[in-house]
Amino acid sequence: MGAAGSKLEKALGDQFPEGERYFGLENFGNTCYCNSVLQALYFCVPFREQLLDYYSNNKNLADADENLLTCLADLFVQISSQKKKTGVIAPKRFVQRLKKQNEIFRSYMHQDAHEFLNYLLNELVDILEKEASAAKSDQETSSPTEKIANGPTSVQANGVKKEPLVTWVHKNFQGILTNETKCLRCETVTARDETFLDLSLDIEQNSSITSCLKNFSSTETLNAEDKFFCDKCCSLQEAQKRMKIKKPPHILVIHLKRFKYIEQLGRYKKLSYRVVFPLELKLSNTVEDADAEYSLFAVVVHVGSGPNHGHYVSLVKSHNHWLFFDDENVEMIDESAVQTFFGSAQEYSSNTDHGYILFYERVSNGSTS
Repeated sequence: MGAAGSKLEKALGDQFPEGERYFGLENFGNTCYCNSVLQALYFCVPFREQLLDYYSNNKNLADADENLLTCLADLFVQISSQKKKTGVIAPKRFVQRLKKQNEIFRSYMHQDAHEFLNYLLNELVDILEKEASAAKSDQETSSPTEKIANGPTSVQANGVKKEPLVTWVHKNFQGILTNETKCLRCETVTARDETFLDLSLDIEQNSSITSCLKNFSSTETLNAEDKFFCDKCCSLQEAQKRMKIKKPPHILVIHLKRFKYIEQLGRYKKLSYRVVFPLELKLSNTVEDADAEYSLFAVVVHVGSGPNHGHYVSLVKSHNHWLFFDDENVEMIDESAVQTFFGSAQEYSSNTDHGYILFYERVSNGSTS
């Protein structure tokens, strides 16, 4: 890797960003699903900074109680504090903890990177929520007057539900969807909000992220056996239903559903469809913001023809350069190379490298915040 590392340093030359580190991650036998997602998260700068802040504020905690959050923070600190600019790091402690905690990731079989990302983010949220409620109960016992540790909780209009704790993981990744159902008899609209940390989109051949998002928000008619029970009519009625993005997240994670269960085959098949994902994305049809603008900064790529075998790599944009991370190896690539991961326009193609998880950061006033 020494040669590859120096090759990357040569390629960047004077443009090597000050204070930045580009390290490959060692593979412990089919852990590429983990490595590719960790690289995407490391180059999600607001998430990285908040995790490093968390670590510096909770150093004692790391000794006391090891969990996935402390192991991840430890790994990010290890990378960011390296004296060398490039090299390889073994994320051994993190992988061991992951396997110890979840038997799904224990085998040496091919794992799903999206499943891992989902599990990891939800696990981090759980740990942060537990820590916050423990800190809050400590505070309440020591000082009954200062009960509002996490800011005032506001009671919603119906007076039932208190607002949940919003962690820094939520602040980065959480968006809100609204599920609207309109009764076609009385025209009453029922709206139900739900939160998401990533969006899973159905894909079609020769499509784009924009068209996949349009399909996601398209109106569906509920009739025949699928009628909707309207509270106002007190009966089952035909209705129209649609899902809209009410509040777009700061970091928009889009998962392309490339693995589809085929009834006739009785198994999952990989869809190698060509789905164009732009470097700059406008989210129209959101409720709160007329147009939310996003910039692509990472892509987790699935390499292989089927769902049960293959490999994961990631493409990352850092300081206006695109880098290619393949476990231990890191190299610079041209921005135009990103297009080679859109997928194939033909059903059978030798190209098996397809964009699987896309990471977009919200752009404020023309620059990523």
